[in-house]
Amino acid sequence: MHRSRLGNIVIDCQTDDLLSEAHFWSAALGYPLPEDLDAAGKFIQLVTPPNDVQVIIQRVSHEARAHLDIETDSIDSEVARLEHLGATVVSRNNGWVVMQAPSGHRFCVGSPYRGGFDQGANTWE
Repeated sequence: MHRSRLGNIVIDCQTDDLLSEAHFWSAALGYPLPEDLDAAGKFIQLVTPPNDVQVIIQRVSHEARAHLDIETDSIDSEVARLEHLGATVVSRNNGWVVMQAPSGHRFCVGSPYRGGFDQGANTWE
């Protein structure tokens, strides 16, 4: 038995100006920028309500897209469950696994990183 839930919506931006992209998504979604943001970093996490799904604006080298992060208390069990549903492993990284859904969409599976996991996660046998 293990647990999982949606953790992040990650907006991948192929850009040299991550702050400009974050300003757009902040205004579009109504989530403020963090006070201590690093515009030169790889990502900017918008400020969402406590225990809510996080929205991350991420600098990438591939084409622009959005992907989901699933957080789980057992990465191996969740990857196996998702493979059984038809997903495939794209790459294994230190702390997370990149997968691809049958539809072609990429997503990540990693450990819990925001509050409320015990209250909000699905339980899988």
